[in-house]
Amino acid sequence: MAGRVQGKVALVTGGAMGLGKADCIRLAEEGAKVIVTDIDIAKAQAVADAIGGEALQHDVRFEDQWKRVIDHIEARHGRLDILVNNAGNVIFESIEDCSTENFRLQMAIHVEGTFFGCKYAMPLLKRSEAASIINMASTASLLGYGAIIAYTAAKGAIRAMTKSIAMHCQDKGYPIRCNVLMPGGIETPMVQAVSGRAGQEAVVPEGVLPKDALGAPKDVANAVLYFASDESRFLTGVEIPIDNGLFARPER
Repeated sequence: MAGRVQGKVALVTGGAMGLGKADCIRLAEEGAKVIVTDIDIAKAQAVADAIGGEALQHDVRFEDQWKRVIDHIEARHGRLDILVNNAGNVIFESIEDCSTENFRLQMAIHVEGTFFGCKYAMPLLKRSEAASIINMASTASLLGYGAIIAYTAAKGAIRAMTKSIAMHCQDKGYPIRCNVLMPGGIETPMVQAVSGRAGQEAVVPEGVLPKDALGAPKDVANAVLYFASDESRFLTGVEIPIDNGLFARPER
């Protein structure tokens, strides 16, 4: 079914690579006008050029940059229908190793970045006939990963925030749904880097994947597309693991 988000305006943060890049490509394939934002403007521009979108330099930690991005979208398009809060990074530190500086950095990128995005995009999203916020968490917020305390805490906060935003929009009668996706292991540059495989070509086979296999960025992008489209109109406040059954396994 082509054109599943035809004519919609979408903003994807962290869209220069990995999951964000895949989200931008998939949304554009189905008819959305995509604004790609990232701190790496050169890579963001390359993605935008490839999909016929726009690129903006954007560090999600800073409130004033969010205001600038939203002001640009309002002036250029007058509306926003899809917000994908995807920007993020991971620092491998346990509760004993994690510095206060790195803990606050992870909170700023993930939690404050998502908070600012939802807050400042809300006036434009309310103008849409059917808007969708898709926040990106992680299976780390469901499972015990001792090596990534700050990342795990940040993703847990995003899950909780998503439910609050979803209920707020319903209570106010806004045409906005808000859901959260929780990817497991996906073959992205970030995952490759932390696993010592930086720069290697990622090859994920087609078809049903075996236990413990890593997924492809498109596996998350397809879920983003579904939540962005009107097909998911009856879903809000929902959290979906995209993890090849990892969370469901009793022996995990």
